[in-house]
Amino acid sequence: MAEMTEEASRFVEKVRSGDATLAIVGLGYVGLPLALVCSRKLKRVVGIDVDARRVDAIGRGKSYIDDVPDAQLGEAVRAGKFSATADYGTLRECDVVIICVPTPLRKTGDPDLSFIVQSVDAIARHLAPGKLVVLESTSYPGTTRELVCPRLEEDGLVAGRDFWLAFSPERVDPGPAYGDYKIEDIPKVVGGITPSCTRVAAAFYGRIMKTVVEVSTSTVAEMVKLLENTYRSVNIAMVNELALMCHELGIDVWEVVDAAKTKPYGFEAFYPGPGLGGHCIPVDPFYLAWKARLHGFEPRFIDLAGRINAEMPRHVVQLAMDLLNQQGKPLRDARVHVLGVAYKRDVSDTRESPALLIMEILGSKGALVSYTDDHVPAVTLADGTKMASVPLERSDLPWKDLVIIVTDHSDVPWGRVVKEARLILDTRNVLKDYDEEHIHKI
Repeated sequence: MAEMTEEASRFVEKVRSGDATLAIVGLGYVGLPLALVCSRKLKRVVGIDVDARRVDAIGRGKSYIDDVPDAQLGEAVRAGKFSATADYGTLRECDVVIICVPTPLRKTGDPDLSFIVQSVDAIARHLAPGKLVVLESTSYPGTTRELVCPRLEEDGLVAGRDFWLAFSPERVDPGPAYGDYKIEDIPKVVGGITPSCTRVAAAFYGRIMKTVVEVSTSTVAEMVKLLENTYRSVNIAMVNELALMCHELGIDVWEVVDAAKTKPYGFEAFYPGPGLGGHCIPVDPFYLAWKARLHGFEPRFIDLAGRINAEMPRHVVQLAMDLLNQQGKPLRDARVHVLGVAYKRDVSDTRESPALLIMEILGSKGALVSYTDDHVPAVTLADGTKMASVPLERSDLPWKDLVIIVTDHSDVPWGRVVKEARLILDTRNVLKDYDEEHIHKI
């Protein structure tokens, strides 16, 4: 491994001592929790976000992210360890800059890197020698080297010589899915533009995380993130297709998966559902597919998985129509109540949630749709329809023609739902312990 320069060595000692100041650009589901963790290990953390509402909330010690309690945020703010601003000029005072901005897809399915470009251009205006810049936003392999690096080097500074540049994939999973893991417990993969960049970035994360995994390049680190989420997307698609087959064969797919996972090796359980949600799994594989096509490679496996998963909300609507037809009730004017619109259990995040598409399709077919989700007070569907959550006690479940369980929040009194609802379509198997004729599974 190449020897570090004297300047790099001094920088490493600074971050290892905790005397470094960090700026995190983008204070969303990734940036805000990371900022709080880093504020406990570094001299000072500054968050930069163009959303004035977020900046104001942080200044008041009020969190807008489920995983960040008000008490912890307020304590860090009052202690002067963490603050937020919309002013990129603050970067002049910072030793390390981490980019945690969104990377959505365009309507065409191509990557939308506009948030990265805007952030990098703003960073470039305040970049000085001796700083570390790390991209954590998920993107296609080569983004750090091909897009970020040239923009930061436009004024003559050179990555690996004058400043350090690396990619480190975020591994945030909103909600309680971490189990006993905290952010700092999850191994951190790091890859730099040069070996020196990798070592400097690894030294920084070594101050924060318990385990740092160095890889040879930033491009390898970018591919690691895409592999992780493509792996999940493909396996979920496989079990979703299995669910479609089992439905036709009259087999309970949930029983099949639960029995299969008793094998102590060679099998990991994935479960079917109403569709994919969240930012990562429905989006990240398409970054990889887009990049592959640029190199003349057709990613057939990824595309097939994407199509299967994308069809699951429509499958749920078809099941709803079939169940209502069996009751002699057409979907038009049927009173359909959806339980849960967040994309996963016990969070308020509705990004890419299949519930939104399910409700939109139901509404377009004439159903009278309502929903309950205490985590999500209101939603706006893609067609512009605005809806508000109806508290369960006022949802008139006994008068609904069909109740569809889309999100299995742990705070829902499921026994009451089973008792009061006439007809239930359970897409999450949350009612597996109830043997009632009016309960139907995906």
